[in-house]
Amino acid sequence: MELLPEGAWLPITFAVLMAVSMLLYAVLDGFDLGVGVLLRSTSDEATRDRMIASIGPFWDANETWLVLGVGILLVAFPAAHGLILTALYVPVALMLMGLILRGVAFEFRVKAPAAQKPRWDMVFQGSSILAAFSQGWMLGSYILGFAPGWMPLAFALLTGLFTVAGYTLIGACWLIWRTEGELQLMAARWARRALYATWAGVIAVSAATPLASPRIFERWFGLPQIFGLAPIPLASGALFLLLHIFLKRYPRPDHSLDWVPFASTATIFVLCFQGLAYSFWPYVVPGRMTIFEAASAPESLIIILVGALAVLPLIGVYTFFIWRIFGGKARELKYY
Repeated sequence: MELLPEGAWLPITFAVLMAVSMLLYAVLDGFDLGVGVLLRSTSDEATRDRMIASIGPFWDANETWLVLGVGILLVAFPAAHGLILTALYVPVALMLMGLILRGVAFEFRVKAPAAQKPRWDMVFQGSSILAAFSQGWMLGSYILGFAPGWMPLAFALLTGLFTVAGYTLIGACWLIWRTEGELQLMAARWARRALYATWAGVIAVSAATPLASPRIFERWFGLPQIFGLAPIPLASGALFLLLHIFLKRYPRPDHSLDWVPFASTATIFVLCFQGLAYSFWPYVVPGRMTIFEAASAPESLIIILVGALAVLPLIGVYTFFIWRIFGGKARELKYY
């Protein structure tokens, strides 16, 4: 059993905060990126407006979790921040470009003349795909420890495509939950298609992760470690089967269970994230640097922790109120 260094609770605390922030971002901004990917799957402008209305109150606040996660990486693990962002310079730049264009398109599509609106819809969809793909590219590169070469790059790009599929799935499940009528039926069809691509992506990433290093292989398949990991793929497989069965049953006679596909997909995201955390712990840069080696001085971490404890409740409170106020089925999109 590995002994933890003195004062290890501080790096562990910030590693947990960073991990939770990134997970919440993947789930929360994942669904509105997924809606963006799906936006031009219908040619009806009123339906597109309803899709935008379903994410309108949430999408901007969802990106707060990305800012928080990257901010924690910068201030709590500065050495790792430099290594990671240097290795991921291209996909990070593309992701930021996508997020910026997405915000511009979101506003301009409403205020532009009717003839230009389809162009802004195209920009919104394209930037959503770009942001989602770039995040998957970063994930694939991270899993392989930023290894150089064409094969690692091909795997990272493939992970980017699978990430787009995963965000499309959770976006479609969000529309099932938050809309009704014909749009809900279309969302169920979109979700069924994205489900199988996401399932293939989870298998591909799961197959590649233990091959990334002998240490991870031993953690996955050694005894008794395998028993700690086994519940994750079993639970994920059960949830994929549940989604497969549930999505075939639309239209449903009532809307009381419309939340189930979204909750199931979000749980799959959580389980996949848990599997990655189990695999790479305690490294923040795979195979190179642990959270203890990358952490700032304890005195700095204490000061940062005080600030984090002041900010986190505020983020939690306004997130709660947004979900409370704008809950239920999406209403007509209006700008006054």
